[in-house]
Amino acid sequence: MASITKESLESKIKSILISEQEIQNAVVRAGEYINALYDGKPILLVSILKGAFIFMADVLRTVTVPCEIDFMVAKSYYSGTVSSGMVQITLDLTHDVKDYHIVILEDIVDTGRTLHDVVGLLKERNPLSLHVITLLDKPDRRVVEYTPDLSLFTIPDLFVIGYGLDYDEYYRNLPYIAEYGE
Repeated sequence: MASITKESLESKIKSILISEQEIQNAVVRAGEYINALYDGKPILLVSILKGAFIFMADVLRTVTVPCEIDFMVAKSYYSGTVSSGMVQITLDLTHDVKDYHIVILEDIVDTGRTLHDVVGLLKERNPLSLHVITLLDKPDRRVVEYTPDLSLFTIPDLFVIGYGLDYDEYYRNLPYIAEYGE
């Protein structure tokens, strides 16, 4: 394996699309949305790992109503920049969702396949309600019909990294969203 340096990673960042401050302002909006919908109701915030874990942690800190959290792993990218076209659930929830209002916090909706499959799976389990909040939405890439309940940013058809999103497991730690370029 070749040596990976900070400089070699930084050389792949084409441009910053969404700043750290813009993200934090949007995270507050997401928390306000959850607070308004679910005050006094049993809420389960669900993060689709790995990409959405930072987004969920930040949103969770803005939610003022009681809630619980859980995680799923649903993969559709395998060491590349293009969706594989197949969604695989490799880690499922530990909660029985029928007693909860579910809010899925997703990092990015691209082709729509992952969320279409995850939402379908969870709806079969009869939650009290189900909403999806996504940090990033790429509607130009949809191959299945899917629209999140709340999209914080709509972006063009670019491969993006940062704030939990990766390329080959790198770049998740960036505090902003950037375009990745070879």
